[in-house]
Amino acid sequence: MAETGDGPQRGFFDIWSRVYDLAPVQAAIYHPVHDAVLGELRHRPARRILDVGCGTGDLTDRLRRELQPEVVAGCDFSAGMLEQASARTRAVRWLQGDATALPFADGHFDAVTSTESFHWFPDPDAALREFHRVLGTGGRLLVALVNVRVPATSQLAHAGSKAIGQPARWPTRAEMAGRVRAAGFTVERQNRILRLGGILIPTVLTVGVKS
Repeated sequence: MAETGDGPQRGFFDIWSRVYDLAPVQAAIYHPVHDAVLGELRHRPARRILDVGCGTGDLTDRLRRELQPEVVAGCDFSAGMLEQASARTRAVRWLQGDATALPFADGHFDAVTSTESFHWFPDPDAALREFHRVLGTGGRLLVALVNVRVPATSQLAHAGSKAIGQPARWPTRAEMAGRVRAAGFTVERQNRILRLGGILIPTVLTVGVKS
């Protein structure tokens, strides 16, 4: 995720990193999403996993501990988030970087995950193309975020978040599927995730496969 004039500011995430790992925040917001991603990868194991927008590394470290792949890497553009992640474990390769210009060779990974970060990417389509590039044939993409019910809500949410200086984009489920297909993936499934506030702001895990 690059910091641009039309994107969120890095300092916001550096500050948020200080409360991100509080148990109530994780239990209510993030752990249900992480559990869904881990469940998918248990059914279809991956040897090399990249977590983009890894934050403080909670999911990334769980991928390492619970799935025991050969390689796990976590990438985020916030130094504050990565400082917390590095303190969690040194067994993961942590990198500060841009989702649209990942520092990895073509076909390097078997799975790319992105949870509750995709909506912050200034150029989501470029990020999806980059995820496609670093995945090998048959590699799986797992992206989880709020998918609003109607386009009007998406437009209103983007305008509101942009007005306060942290522009975000929440696509509909259909829009997210269309973006993933346009990047070259086959959409395998889209699963609703139950968590706090999920009725009003549904969270969806979209699973794509690189053919």
